[in-house]
Amino acid sequence: MAKEIKTPWYKYYDGVREHLEYSDTSLYDTVVESMLKHPDYISYDYFGNKKTYQEFVRQIDNCAKSFKQLGVGYKDIICICMPNTPEAIISFYALNKIGAVANLIHPLSGENEIKYFLNLTKSKYIITIDVAFNKINHIIDKTDVKECIVVSARDSMPMYMKIGYDLTKGREIKLENSPNILKWKDFIELGKSYHEEIISNYKGSDVAAILYSGGTTGNPKGIELTNYSFNAVAKQGFEACGCLSEEDKVLAIMPIFHGFGLGICIHTVQYFGGTSILVPQFKANEFGKLIKKNKPNIIAGVPTLFEALLKSEDLEGVDLSFLKCVISGGDTLSVSLKRKIDSFLKGHGADIQVRPGYGLTECVTGTCLTPMNFYKEGSIGIPYPDVYYKIVRTNTDWELPYGKEGEIVITGPTIMKGYLHNPKETKKTLKKHRDGRIWLHTGDLGYMDKDGFVYFKQRIKRLIVSSGYNLYPQYIENVIESNPKVLISCVIGIDHPYKMQVAKAFIVLKNGYVADEKTLKEIKATCEKNLSKYSLPYEYEFRKDLPRTLVGKVAYRKLEEEEKKKNNN
Repeated sequence: MAKEIKTPWYKYYDGVREHLEYSDTSLYDTVVESMLKHPDYISYDYFGNKKTYQEFVRQIDNCAKSFKQLGVGYKDIICICMPNTPEAIISFYALNKIGAVANLIHPLSGENEIKYFLNLTKSKYIITIDVAFNKINHIIDKTDVKECIVVSARDSMPMYMKIGYDLTKGREIKLENSPNILKWKDFIELGKSYHEEIISNYKGSDVAAILYSGGTTGNPKGIELTNYSFNAVAKQGFEACGCLSEEDKVLAIMPIFHGFGLGICIHTVQYFGGTSILVPQFKANEFGKLIKKNKPNIIAGVPTLFEALLKSEDLEGVDLSFLKCVISGGDTLSVSLKRKIDSFLKGHGADIQVRPGYGLTECVTGTCLTPMNFYKEGSIGIPYPDVYYKIVRTNTDWELPYGKEGEIVITGPTIMKGYLHNPKETKKTLKKHRDGRIWLHTGDLGYMDKDGFVYFKQRIKRLIVSSGYNLYPQYIENVIESNPKVLISCVIGIDHPYKMQVAKAFIVLKNGYVADEKTLKEIKATCEKNLSKYSLPYEYEFRKDLPRTLVGKVAYRKLEEEEKKKNNN
């Protein structure tokens, strides 16, 4: 029998239930349940194109028929390389209905990254936004992909917006000739030829989606997340927020290839009968207009998002009392920034605080959240219902006392099944402790106080967080060092006024090569071909050598210290 876990945080739940019931159903079944309860509520809003739950489920069902007509079946892994558009979420739930697995890829991924994701999952089909198609086309013959289902951001826009889009951004998109293109409209038309009944019998323990997290070495890891995990995080998130209601509007600005975006802004919203306002691209200078126009009740995002909120001139004098809940996650929210946001909200009629939270993709998204009416300075909140935290000595199951810093470990119904085709990394991350439970070792340092509030300190792993995205220095270094002129490189995170941190690359060239503009241009081209745009180094610096530790390793911390001193002078 599992040992009882200490739960001092329960006294701060303030009406939040300690334990919830979870059903052994699919994500599709969850949306259907919402539809049956309130068929005429608005499920999503895309630039004013609104669909009710009844219409949304009908779109999902039609899309599922199209996938079946292509021959997609149970446990097949299909890639979705899309921003937040209706086609993306329709495809996601349609795949879930037929028991297939959605493999979610960042559209800004480099060619070789996309090739890696496709080959890792042996995907035969990919749904992609048109701006990413040419990259896929360049590597498609090195994968198992039969066809690319191509979507334009304009496809679901209202007519007046389509015209404007075609005259501006749409004119810039030129698809290369390829026999592998299947336009979204033609894809949906295929489903009309499929007349068999599709019975959804996907279970909670089945993998629903694969999201990606990098490692300190090698390629990104595919995180297998089950139906049960997603449905649990939806129920827990709804309960922990303590203020959500049916028909609440949620700004779905976090992308669906991010656990925060898919788990909170889409699936949790669809679970409780709210409206996901789909935002395919975040533009800081238009954030104020977006809020003013849509009047969302809930905003969930990374700290970068809220910095844009503070800078927005469009919200001057605007009443924001329609806001019920503002959540910050995906990166550390500094105490000073929280104070500024809270002051801004109150100054605009919103009698609420921004609520820091914490989570990671290995448990879908959030597992810890600041209570609605209480805050401890510097804390990331308290655990969700049925989620348990403890602090242990790094890489052990030896629990540390309150106030003592160690590794944050988590257990609960939302933790991943494992890393796809990577049992070694799975074993390092999911560990069975002496209490009989499986605990997720986060690789993050922090502590818990006597009241159960958790405090994040720093990452054990060498990691850069830029605008909420994880950048993995060694992975970037591997790409830089693939350039034939480079001997060695080191990538560190440097401070950035808006993105919090960005990557800087220090490069040592091989003998005989000159550190000039031509060489720099070639190295940048290597990075642009193989890295996502968000992970490209912001700065490059050539060095004759790099500082070393006593055992000969590159002393990246010395470079970090040098940069800090330079910026402080």
